[in-house]
Amino acid sequence: MGRAGVDALLFYGLIVVGMAALTGFGFWLQYRRNQAVQAWARNIGWTYLGTDPTLPSRWRTRPFGIGDSRRTAELMTGVYQGRSATAFRYSYTTGSGKNKSTSVFHVVVVPLPAYLPNLELTPEGIGSRLAKTFGGEDIQFESEDFNQVWRVRAGVVKFAHDVVHPRVMERLMHDDARGLSLSVEGTDLLCWTAGVPRWEALAGRLQVMCAVVDAIPRYVWLDHGYDPGTSPPPIGGAGNTLPT
Repeated sequence: MGRAGVDALLFYGLIVVGMAALTGFGFWLQYRRNQAVQAWARNIGWTYLGTDPTLPSRWRTRPFGIGDSRRTAELMTGVYQGRSATAFRYSYTTGSGKNKSTSVFHVVVVPLPAYLPNLELTPEGIGSRLAKTFGGEDIQFESEDFNQVWRVRAGVVKFAHDVVHPRVMERLMHDDARGLSLSVEGTDLLCWTAGVPRWEALAGRLQVMCAVVDAIPRYVWLDHGYDPGTSPPPIGGAGNTLPT
């Protein structure tokens, strides 16, 4: 083998070694993050479960039902303001080969005491404005400021107006709610944002979610078979185990 062949072998060998080193470093970083997340969950009194392969197929609302290789990670459960809650990292892939990409989300779920119609609230943006231009749904409310910030879609328009009343609109205009996406699907209220979970933000998201659930009018619950005035507490225990 000539000098050129030896140099080529060395070059490709260095590439292989470099790729292996990068892969190993990535696994090490993920291991360190997993250890940190587990310690954080223990410190706040939540239970760290890691993953649940059934969760990606549980919901149909965005960001679920999209892409391939749907996975959960950093899954944990606990109690916040008397309600049980679940939080996890969710990801899926789209495309293939050089065009393959992975989308990551921070998802938080609070169970509801009754099955409710679908309702989705997402931040207004260029994409949603274009969708409206081409006929995409966006339910309008009496507050133009709210309409400029939030895009609302629902299977039953009356239900959307019953739930998103002035007090809820006012709460969702606070800074801690800006940029969040919220949806009611069946017996769950979900909150999600794009990107790797920032667990220090969990308490703030749960505050917004609990405020929305607490503001659902009694007649809405009654219409769906639940009486908050006479039924026992639906979920969770007492107390607040998360730092605020």
